[in-house]
Amino acid sequence: MSILVIAEKPSVGMSLAAVLGAKDKKDGYTEGGGYIVSWCIGHLVGFADAYEYEEKYGKWKREDLPIVPDAWKYTVFEGKQKQFNTLRDLMNRPDVDSLVCATDAGREGELIFRFLYQMAGCVKPFKRLWISSMEESAVVQRGGSIDI
Repeated sequence: MSILVIAEKPSVGMSLAAVLGAKDKKDGYTEGGGYIVSWCIGHLVGFADAYEYEEKYGKWKREDLPIVPDAWKYTVFEGKQKQFNTLRDLMNRPDVDSLVCATDAGREGELIFRFLYQMAGCVKPFKRLWISSMEESAVVQRGGSIDI
């Protein structure tokens, strides 16, 4: 079984992969040593535009405000579909039994992961990697491995 580690950006993903021994590079991820390491490219998923709920919201009118949907819709941002598909496919691989959210420690990093997780329809368990720096030197200082 494998653990999927998801970073916020490719450079951090590669730093984590080096520490974890995931050296087999693929298109949009790297794997090895029981780990698969991939990355977002910043925000991959966000809230859908208002017109995607109802066409009339394509042009804002004061009388339509506030627009508060019963259920929020999400969309994959333009130019980021390929990496989203890669991550969704990795999340759903049968050999992946859990994930590690390794996005930046903070609200924005958490949001990037949570929107991806929800939009991909993932239900696998995950843990949060919480370190102050995602650079390879900071990760290695924790003993040469990531305690997840």
